[in-house]
Amino acid sequence: MKIINVQNKKEYQQFIRTPKIIFKDNPLFVPPLWMDELKGYDKKNNPILANSDFQLFMVLDERNNPVARAIAYVDKSYNEFYRTNIGFFGSFDCVRDKKCADLIIEKCELWLKDRNADAIRGPINPVAENWGFVYEGYDKRAVYMAPWNPEYYHEFFLSRDYSKVKDLYVYEADMDKGYVLPPRYESFAKDFFIKYPDMTLRSLDMKDIEKDAYSIWEISNMALSENWGYVPLDLAVMKDMLKKLKFIVDPDAVLIAEYNGSAVGFCLGFPDINGIIKDIGGKLFPFGWAVLLKRLKKITDYRLFGLAVHPSWQSRGLDALMYIQLYKNLAYKKIRMEANYILEDNYRIKNSLEKLGMKKIITYRIYEKPLNKLI
Repeated sequence: MKIINVQNKKEYQQFIRTPKIIFKDNPLFVPPLWMDELKGYDKKNNPILANSDFQLFMVLDERNNPVARAIAYVDKSYNEFYRTNIGFFGSFDCVRDKKCADLIIEKCELWLKDRNADAIRGPINPVAENWGFVYEGYDKRAVYMAPWNPEYYHEFFLSRDYSKVKDLYVYEADMDKGYVLPPRYESFAKDFFIKYPDMTLRSLDMKDIEKDAYSIWEISNMALSENWGYVPLDLAVMKDMLKKLKFIVDPDAVLIAEYNGSAVGFCLGFPDINGIIKDIGGKLFPFGWAVLLKRLKKITDYRLFGLAVHPSWQSRGLDALMYIQLYKNLAYKKIRMEANYILEDNYRIKNSLEKLGMKKIITYRIYEKPLNKLI
């Protein structure tokens, strides 16, 4: 085996295809949309990497077939905001071989150490924007823009003195399994609008997505600034994310809360297209687009990607109100909804979801290791 720095187009193509090569026979593996993945590691197309130093690494076997890959990067925006010097790794995929894993993990560590990083943290993928390794819930296929991995990854990192830095939870509401909104929330919604008659909830404006993208960006940066690991979003990052979601967006799954005409909260959900992506092998061309568009409206799996409330409206129940409206908008489809990336110590949100009757089904784990002892 040998490890290489990805430098040319051929190697880049191999890097992109590595997960498919490793997991092609695993029924839970879903390929990415290759169109997005091929552009994802280009600074011109990735606002996060545009402000990062990064390197792609790949391990090749004796036949020059890829058996592992990873990206190591220094996110300057993160380090400036937190006044720290953390290095990150992501896009980690590896066969079940400890020597192979050690090769690529050590390469990431040394590369970051050479750039004066005090610690390495991950996985945090700067392309698909997903965080953590699946730690509980391996039997579930990932939803769109969420991670999946085999269980053996954890041993690779634990054996190299990595330790847990944070867990993130996924909650589920599955109407096919009998989920219904607790009845008390119907009266709660009525009372809320009596108390705040100038509050309105509307769906995404498909004719002016730029305006709503700005509102989501502005509220995110005000509402989530205290969350662990959160870095104020550049508007370009939010626009890039909504651009990715534009072709699958369901306006009824995106809500903007407005008080006297000013945006004070948002709820961002979207259909989980991973089942379709799996069936078309991640290829939108030449026929994948047609399959996707034909099946899109029949999707009953959804992901609640983000929900935030302006600080001046927090602790008044606006988050619950938006969830209630989301439920009403989509109930006719008998959906299954996942709420992702709930921090283990975000007790306010966890309690809200549990009171709404949602159940925890998946845990993601993020690891960290100090680099000051590396030679």
